Amino acid sequence: MNFTMKENGFTTDLPYGMLDVSGNEEHGYRPYQLLTASIAVCSGGVLRSVLNKMRLSFEDIAIETEVERNEQEANRVEKIHMHFKITGSDLDEKKVHKAMELTRKNCSMVQSVLGSIEITETFEIN
Repeated sequence: MNFTMKENGFTTDLPYGMLDVSGNEEHGYRPYQLLTASIAVCSGGVLRSVLNKMRLSFEDIAIETEVERNEQEANRVEKIHMHFKITGSDLDEKKVHKAMELTRKNCSMVQSVLGSIEITETFEIN
């Protein structure tokens, strides 16, 4: 990826469109939002794959995130909590719990930040 400076941030042209990144939300995605999105969406994609491989029937996965930042240290991201809402019929809680463990282990974004950012996950079955 190549980034070009613009007046209020940076931009890159990707095959599916422009990505504007800025410290100001009015001019693009903020870097911590992209970091959070990368971790959440990677986890969601891995979870979908794991659930499919386990032959667990589900219709939807929604992910809510909460981010804790430390203003004393450059506003660094210290914790990301992800709450997965999994919609499906006849989902066994123990099997979903196992799927969540496998998801954490196999998500490249989570594994990339372990030791730097505390990542926590919870789930509910709807």
